[in-house]
Amino acid sequence: MRTTNGAARHRSKKRYFKRAKGYRGGRKNLLRTVKETLLRSGAFAYRDRRKRKRDFRRLWIIRINAAARERGLRYSELINGLNKAGITLNRKTLSEMAIHDPTSFDAVVEQAKSALAQAV
Repeated sequence: MRTTNGAARHRSKKRYFKRAKGYRGGRKNLLRTVKETLLRSGAFAYRDRRKRKRDFRRLWIIRINAAARERGLRYSELINGLNKAGITLNRKTLSEMAIHDPTSFDAVVEQAKSALAQAV
């Protein structure tokens, strides 16, 4: 009597098709196309998990720059002043402060300005 790998093959295919749920056309129901699509989607997911971190940092810097310019400093000057003042706030926190707590952001900017003035 010959043996087949029917059950294992079926289980393997089911796993692929389950991951491809919601895709259009053959990308959801043709095994070769599903495998190719999942390989590409995995590569994109891996790349974009790293890209998301860059994108958020860019967004925070844009927000901080806008808020700093309203207070008479450029972004680079603000960061330089913060470093000289010994203030170690990350960009995410600064961005959140600029949006949700402008008074404390004003205080931080003033400290940065005074540190820049002392350095000159």
